[in-house]
Amino acid sequence: MSLLVVDGVTQRFGGLTAVDNVSFTIAAGEVSAIIGPNGAGKTTLFNLISGFQTPVAGSIALEGRAITGMPPHRVAARGLVRTFQLVQLFPDLTAQQNVEAGCHLRGSGGLWAALARTSKARRELAEAAQVARELLAFVGLDKRADMPAGALTYGQQRLLEVARAMAANPRLLLLDEPAAGLNAIETEHLAETIRAIIARGVTVLLIEHDMSLVMRVAKKIVVLDFGRKIAEGTPQAVQNDPAVLEAYLGGVDIAPGTEAAHA
Repeated sequence: MSLLVVDGVTQRFGGLTAVDNVSFTIAAGEVSAIIGPNGAGKTTLFNLISGFQTPVAGSIALEGRAITGMPPHRVAARGLVRTFQLVQLFPDLTAQQNVEAGCHLRGSGGLWAALARTSKARRELAEAAQVARELLAFVGLDKRADMPAGALTYGQQRLLEVARAMAANPRLLLLDEPAAGLNAIETEHLAETIRAIIARGVTVLLIEHDMSLVMRVAKKIVVLDFGRKIAEGTPQAVQNDPAVLEAYLGGVDIAPGTEAAHA
């Protein structure tokens, strides 16, 4: 059984069809990528999968259970967690506190239990602190645990977002352009982090414009153009597909080491 099944998903905004009858599956334990030129519908597709938008047609299933139209918090509780194109951290909270905030899906005591400082709430707060420390070390930010998130470099903030998303204990992690704004060293560290996430048993689906990163980490690539899926397959097959080459600025090569336009 596929971990994620997207079947005939369509989304329209007025007269514009942003996602047009898109279908694909994501296997567990792998890195998959969605690529495409500027305006191809990639982020809209992520919004549909993660519950931030509801498709006008089609269905989405996670581990064989329908999640179509579910609100984001329920989708996340099912094990599908995402990051965003733009960093969405709490800038005045420390890195440690930001990751602790991501642990809320693990807890069950609720707000009132936390305010009442019940024994269960205290135990869950202690567990969240431990998880946060471990995840900060996992992404290489353990020495910056007490720094305000707003004081971190952009690359560090990207990694902090990954740590916070991992704190929700996902089975499927959606990364929306995680390498945007990163330099070569930071991008390589991100690639190593993605591989380490897979080693933990978490499946990764990413949108990314850095083709070098995509070709290094992805086992499968889905290509969108004007909201439609035009190709799907291994990196080697996709980078030689004439339809894909035509979509990227009329035939620009997207072999490893190059970058393509992105949405």
